[in-house]
Amino acid sequence: MTMPSDLAKQVRQFVETEIVPHETALAAGDEAARELSTDLAKRAQQTGIFGAFYPLEYGGRIARLTDYLHVAEQEGRSEYAPGILGADATLDAHMLVRHGSSAVKQRFLAPLVQGAAVSSYAMSEPDSIGSIPATMTCRAVLQNNKWYINGRKWFICRSQSAHFATVVAKTADALTAQALSMIVVPTDAPGFEIVRPLAVLGRFQGQSELAFTNVSVPQDYLLGEQGQGIALMQQRLALGRLLRSVHWLGLAQRCFDLLCERVHSPRGKLARLADKQLVRARVVKVYQGIAAARGLLFDAARKFDDGIANSIEVNLTKLVASQALSDAADCAIQIMGAEGLADWTPLSGIYRAARTTHILDGADDALISTVGRQLLSATAPDRAFDPLQPSLSIGRDTE
Repeated sequence: MTMPSDLAKQVRQFVETEIVPHETALAAGDEAARELSTDLAKRAQQTGIFGAFYPLEYGGRIARLTDYLHVAEQEGRSEYAPGILGADATLDAHMLVRHGSSAVKQRFLAPLVQGAAVSSYAMSEPDSIGSIPATMTCRAVLQNNKWYINGRKWFICRSQSAHFATVVAKTADALTAQALSMIVVPTDAPGFEIVRPLAVLGRFQGQSELAFTNVSVPQDYLLGEQGQGIALMQQRLALGRLLRSVHWLGLAQRCFDLLCERVHSPRGKLARLADKQLVRARVVKVYQGIAAARGLLFDAARKFDDGIANSIEVNLTKLVASQALSDAADCAIQIMGAEGLADWTPLSGIYRAARTTHILDGADDALISTVGRQLLSATAPDRAFDPLQPSLSIGRDTE
């Protein structure tokens, strides 16, 4: 295994020299952008920095999430780097290793970790409530050793380029925790349709609405066991929110760097920006947010590595990292002035990306409500509350 600090330096160098100069071209999202992204991914593989946190038996170079955070923050410095460096596939790689059948691993996992396939996760639906899985209507019926899937999904990331999707579907009629399952579906299966691309804040970034019409796949394309959908969703969220958060932290740090660069630039000196109290206040606000998010990330990641309950920590991390990125982008634009709104700086794109983080992987309002309920449960008079391990305090009786 590689020293995380050394790998982080390599990733930082690659992102700054190979990806950042091409961000305008990558943002176009056209065929030329896809070809460029593929070419850069091949270079990343040749450099040995691709898929750093994949499972070790499938080419990963780092075993513990706490060690990977150093690398992941550097991956996150560009909106496009996680895709190019294979980081976007990390969560699916771990889920397929843990729960995929031999058929799934052979057909989907192997090309995924080799950079030859793109994955997507199809959960959200047009007519369901994202925070209430029981409202999902996409169904999968098992007949003659095949799953037949019917339904619609939308705002599915990477769906326009994906080779397969992990689909959350109802496999039982009862409104219980065992009603949902996850099934891996190749996107070239008959009946799989991209209904329309969906822009997010005016940008097309690979999200689409999908339709499944009698899509059939083998029975062993099921992940885990039938009825494990909720449990697998919780596993995805536990790791996925931390992976997202650390990449957002990388973007926030880049905004902070751009803010400080402008303050110290000739124009910044001419305007005496460093002498202005409001500028100093923004610098402190941004740095404080990043530092807080970083501390929460390492705490939640350590508990993840050690197998300690960390649902409160994970959700707080997601909330704080999202806010840190939003504040960093907003303050950097404010200090940059009109240039911060222009396409020749990355800030306008980062600003829009920052707003989406308050919805992606769980809307802020839903997470705040959940964490509030958990904290009130953990601090009830008959509970023994440990503020250093709040998730463990949920349901823990007083000795």
